[in-house]
Amino acid sequence: MDHDSSSFICDQFQNNLKIYDNVYVNYFNLIMFIDSMASYSAQVNVIHKKFQNAVNRAKTKQALNKAYSVHKKDHERLLKKHLREETVMINKAKKKLE
Repeated sequence: MDHDSSSFICDQFQNNLKIYDNVYVNYFNLIMFIDSMASYSAQVNVIHKKFQNAVNRAKTKQALNKAYSVHKKDHERLLKKHLREETVMINKAKKKLE
């Protein structure tokens, strides 16, 4: 085997490693995104369960309004956090494309 063919094989191997590395990174990011979505959905379910319990316990209109107010704030807080996480993910993806 001469030096040129050895160099060619080495270059091909390095290119393949880069491709596999990119595939792995993309797969990992996808898994993290799915995990994030599952976590978000689970947190939404917790918020709804807490709200439903508060509605069932409420004896007055004021208690119902308070339950809704707390529920709405919980949703807004969770959505803000979720969108912030997605923005970070999008910005990372944009940097990779540059």
